[in-house]
Amino acid sequence: MKAKVHITLKTGVLDPQGKAIAHALGSLGFGGVDEVRQGKYIELDLAETDPAKAKAAVDDMCKKLLANTVIENYTVEVVG
Repeated sequence: MKAKVHITLKTGVLDPQGKAIAHALGSLGFGGVDEVRQGKYIELDLAETDPAKAKAAVDDMCKKLLANTVIENYTVEVVG
């Protein structure tokens, strides 16, 4: 199974990298971009064949290592 994890900063948490990207886009002539929020994307190849168990395992990985749950949100998608 493959797990796709998207990690983003929670609303209200300052995102200096997002601000830098927005500024750079404006400097390059890409107007109309009001705000940029950046994050992380992680793909995991899992030996688990049960989608529910795979999702639970990846959720546990996110809580323990992959995401800082104090300031970040994450979503997990498991595909066969």
